[in-house]
Amino acid sequence: MLPAQSQILERALTEIATTLAPTATPKVTLERPKVAEHGDMATNVAMQIAKAAGKPPRELAQQIMDLLGKNPEVRDLLDAMEIAGPGFINFRLSQTALVAVLDEVVRQQDDFGTWPATGQKVLVEFVSANPTGPLHVGHARQAALGDALCRLFQADGYEVSREFYYNDAGNQIENLAASVQARAQGIDPDSPQYPADGYKGDYIFDIARDYLAKATVQASDGEPVTATGDLEDLNAIRAFAVAYLRREQDLDLQAFGLVFNNYFLESSLYTSGKVQDTVDQLIASGHTYEQDGALWLRTTELGTGDDKDRVMRKREGGYTYFVPDVAYHVNKWQRQYHQAVNIQGSDHHGTVARVRAGLQALDIGIPKDYPSYILHKMVKVMRGGQEVKISKRAGSYVTMRDLIDWVGRDAVRFFLIQRRADTEFVFDVDLARSQTDENPVYYVQYAHARICSILLQAALEPSRIHEADPLKLTAPTEQTLLRRLAEFPGLVRQAASDLSPHLVAFWLRDCASDFHAWYNAERVLVDDQALKLARLRLADATRQVIANGLDLLGVSAPERM
Repeated sequence: MLPAQSQILERALTEIATTLAPTATPKVTLERPKVAEHGDMATNVAMQIAKAAGKPPRELAQQIMDLLGKNPEVRDLLDAMEIAGPGFINFRLSQTALVAVLDEVVRQQDDFGTWPATGQKVLVEFVSANPTGPLHVGHARQAALGDALCRLFQADGYEVSREFYYNDAGNQIENLAASVQARAQGIDPDSPQYPADGYKGDYIFDIARDYLAKATVQASDGEPVTATGDLEDLNAIRAFAVAYLRREQDLDLQAFGLVFNNYFLESSLYTSGKVQDTVDQLIASGHTYEQDGALWLRTTELGTGDDKDRVMRKREGGYTYFVPDVAYHVNKWQRQYHQAVNIQGSDHHGTVARVRAGLQALDIGIPKDYPSYILHKMVKVMRGGQEVKISKRAGSYVTMRDLIDWVGRDAVRFFLIQRRADTEFVFDVDLARSQTDENPVYYVQYAHARICSILLQAALEPSRIHEADPLKLTAPTEQTLLRRLAEFPGLVRQAASDLSPHLVAFWLRDCASDFHAWYNAERVLVDDQALKLARLRLADATRQVIANGLDLLGVSAPERM
């Protein structure tokens, strides 16, 4: 059911409920029955108002249906109504209502599925890798989830900003610099003289080689950094290594087809004084205390679910990692991003309560559930029936670039989105490369390409197809496909609201299945000219909506395969 059709029916139901039970405050919603034979939509409004109306739900359901039947807009919309169970009302759409989706697709084209601008801003922070190595498959999952979620928010009417937070401060950066220094000095990673916590991938040798060659590198948003070649200057090595790896990560993201609006450096929170300002404000709030030479935050008293108080400043000096995180999110709020989403690995689950507790302690009007989080599980990579754990380039893990090189960008994106973020996922490289119905991205893209082939074979102007009479689309598989297309705008809104891009992948697979079932059951290019045009119109609309859905995932819609 299209959004406009739902609004007509919900508005009519609300008015009737108010008439029958003036004191009731029902939440009128329409849901698709679990069993298709029960109709297109159903409501439980009769059961909601039964107590206030003082009547049995089934009796109220009959009264509601009688009153709906007197509404001209509703009569045009519905073919039948029936009472089910304890008082549900099932609705069946009329043929005119079913085919209305075809006009909407023609009218909106690439915009079908999008919603009007809301005037609201949302900041989505994702990938946010330490600049200490290539992006791994976990970062790839974040990239797929984050970019798809941004596209969904944009389709839902939000002003969206993609942000990458660089953790360029802390021990891991010192380990990086020491690793590059050791390799430049000719120390092998397996040598006892190599830093104990050093990085050992081949990329460290590449950085060391270029540092000695006094190369110049530049990240996408930074100033050029030229290596001095001085092996005693650890600061110079650190600056060059960070810039080198930021550039490498930029190349990974380019290969993925991902562009960020902003890159935010953790180090800037220290140099600008924002970390110290945040600490001072937390102390002034009265939610901190000194114990054993350390500064603590009373996170257990701040209602965010933390199970124990947390150290802010360590006994030996220096702040724990969640302190700059709090300062960073204060900065997000001050930039007017009052809706923010963070996509991180599930190993960051402890961060959620601590960051939110710090924000609550500041008492500056930030909601308790700010920011929202998507925490994703690990990805296991299988190839040739064996788990792949090591990349020569990275030394200890499979990289994003490995996946793209093996199966292509489209497959990487689709595969990493097709499951809920909070479930572990096995990325089967052989399946992603296969051209079978078992490969979901191939299955969906093939549906689009097959439709393009049909339209090419028909060799008709789009205007002639769009003028066809859709009321001839009465076959069961045609009506199923029409219903599926009408779901798309609501699906987009739900996926954005629930922070669930995987719902789009599910829908695309179902839509492709409905199309293939229709194609196998009904010939499109039949002798009956009117019926042929009607079926071409349905095929063309399906092509358009599949393309729109794939675009939400950042996946191409090929015309040939």
